[in-house]
Amino acid sequence: MIELRSLTKVYPGGVKALDALDLEVRDGEFFALLGPSGCGKTTLLRTIAGLETATSGQVVIGGRDVTNVQPGGRDVAMVFQDYALFPHMDVTDNISYPLRIKKVARAVRADKAREVGERLGLERLMDRRPGQLSGGQQQRVALARVMATQAQAFLFDEPLSNLDARLRLEARTFLKKLQRELGVTTVFVTHDQAEALAMADRMAVMDAGHIRQIGTPAEVFQRPANTFVAAFIGSTPMNLLDGVVRGDTLEVAGSSVPVPASAAGRLTDGEKIVYGVRPEYLTYSAEPVPGALRGEVVLTESLGASHLVTLEAAGETVQVIVAEGSEPELGDLGHAVPRADRSLVYRDGELV
Repeated sequence: MIELRSLTKVYPGGVKALDALDLEVRDGEFFALLGPSGCGKTTLLRTIAGLETATSGQVVIGGRDVTNVQPGGRDVAMVFQDYALFPHMDVTDNISYPLRIKKVARAVRADKAREVGERLGLERLMDRRPGQLSGGQQQRVALARVMATQAQAFLFDEPLSNLDARLRLEARTFLKKLQRELGVTTVFVTHDQAEALAMADRMAVMDAGHIRQIGTPAEVFQRPANTFVAAFIGSTPMNLLDGVVRGDTLEVAGSSVPVPASAAGRLTDGEKIVYGVRPEYLTYSAEPVPGALRGEVVLTESLGASHLVTLEAAGETVQVIVAEGSEPELGDLGHAVPRADRSLVYRDGELV
């Protein structure tokens, strides 16, 4: 288990990259750190690894306080974005290098490199150098190297970002399967939410040195804790619409919609709120429907097997996903019917 207690990192000049973070990564868990560029996720990973020194707070790995322990003594292994392979060494020597640092006998190192190399399908490449390998093969060498260390935890800093789209998809499936087989605690940094949602057991969404939400991918996607997470998560962002409470309904974008069950009895008549509903949880109707958001169709975009339809409603835009073949025409009056169990209300930016 990895525990971070009030972890703070301040760079020279007063730039606060991490602001009193508390986080617990469970034993054997695949945990993703997700957020926009500059949010502090890589700094957090490097501080866990010991490559950055915490200004204050604690890093505890496997019950041991390693805050002031050098990287080599923390029993973690890290895969960098560029894989950090040695160009002058062949695959065998790259994989076994951490064991060389630990002064393991050469024959034992070679046997271990061969063992993990075969497990990752590298047996025919062991004599090649990194420059003779594809991006996907280099990534597997980097994975083999961390496996050879038999560390308590694996730390990944955007290891898929240098791969093309098809290879990334294959690699993330392979990596998740491998992590489950090994059962090693893994912290995975990414700015790609599709990777985090697909791979993580749990995830943390970061912003400006703070953790804005921790949860399973389903929890973070379906019930964003605040409007930052709601706007950040999702291949199509959540509709976030200003509204006013009117009894048991909400006046939103020129329409009247029911108060979601999750917010029932927790709102005050007349107060201003933000109404949130994902395009995936809206149903398009050409005919008027009670409780629907209505507006003019101003844009349709193909998503392959479906279309993203944008309605303009009283100065707001409402997006809804429509099945292929049933998309409306531009200029049509459309109605987006929200799922009652998937609609949310935010007050002062936080989920009610």
